[in-house]
Amino acid sequence: MGKWEMVRLGDVCVIVNGFAFDSTLFNENKVGTPIIRIRNVLSGFSNTYSSEIYDAKYIIHSGDILIGMDGEFNIGIWKSDDALLNQRVCKLEDNPIRLNKKYVYYYLPKALKVIEEKTAFVTVKHLSSKTLNELKIPLPPLEIQRQIADVLDRASALIEKRKAQIEKLDLLVKSQFIEMFGDPVTNPKGWEKQKLGECLHSIENGVSPNCEVFSASPEKQGVLKLSAITYGNYQADENKQLLPDTVFNSRIEVVNKDLLMTRKNTYELVGMSAYVFSTRPGLMLPDLIFRLIPKDSVHRIYLWQLINCDLFRESIKRLAGGTAGSMPNISKERLKSLAIPVPSHTLQKDFAAFVERVETQKALLQESLAKLEVNYKSITQKCFNGEMF
Repeated sequence: MGKWEMVRLGDVCVIVNGFAFDSTLFNENKVGTPIIRIRNVLSGFSNTYSSEIYDAKYIIHSGDILIGMDGEFNIGIWKSDDALLNQRVCKLEDNPIRLNKKYVYYYLPKALKVIEEKTAFVTVKHLSSKTLNELKIPLPPLEIQRQIADVLDRASALIEKRKAQIEKLDLLVKSQFIEMFGDPVTNPKGWEKQKLGECLHSIENGVSPNCEVFSASPEKQGVLKLSAITYGNYQADENKQLLPDTVFNSRIEVVNKDLLMTRKNTYELVGMSAYVFSTRPGLMLPDLIFRLIPKDSVHRIYLWQLINCDLFRESIKRLAGGTAGSMPNISKERLKSLAIPVPSHTLQKDFAAFVERVETQKALLQESLAKLEVNYKSITQKCFNGEMF
């Protein structure tokens, strides 16, 4: 990379900021135009629409590069039809004479991660247009940029294919849940309903000690981050390493077969749950995550899938409360009041056995995915260090 000129990002592309569209005009009835919010940057599509009259300069087209300017500063490529660019999301307009947009798309994630880790915050981290404009990037000749983008396109396509296979297995589990138990809201199979508190021995939560900004190495102890279960599957590597003088509390250590649930998050993600099929030792439960300990009448895997069931999510989200500007929070008492269907334990066990078989297949795919991602990082480093071209 030392042989290539370093330039300001703002000198080779234009950063277009989104508009503060009126959220009262948002809808999911497909009235108006799809609107892109931070949560849509990575997925590349949106189910939320705005009926507001807009300026054409805020239209996003398929293939445009977007950056979320709050939270984790994610970068993504818009994959859907034309949509509106909402506030706190920006678009990069490249100068095709000097910059290949796929090249900058592949270069920026690591640079944005460095910025994120250095950014101070109270509730949510914010990225400014000024910071983006001043960001230095290596600028090889345009033909080399195209070659780098082509190599990384092929490597990332393998990763996306493996992720799609894993997603199909997740969808298979969701489909099996509905087939065996029916819609948990309308309860067409007439299962007995009980308050969740009656089905649990206890609800535990951990602590939030001061930690390092990086993940704990295998021999070190840590505490889970909220992102360890945010999307419904347990990720042990989403943690922060404990400071040397922090005492590890074994009472709240996360162990295999734990059922975990976020008590605080955005409205869309609050109350998501994850089952711990396997975990490394030495990780503590944080304050923002509950550990649910069910009685024998409710299987942990059944409860995990019930909590995350798309049809049941509104029942979970309605439990959350909070003041304006704060993240919604679910209290233990409100969670205990939640009415849930309780099928026969035999049927729950049959479902759990099915999930565990699927999980075995999924683990093999995830192992393959991990190898592909390691290979991708190696290729990326070589590309941007100038070792491949």
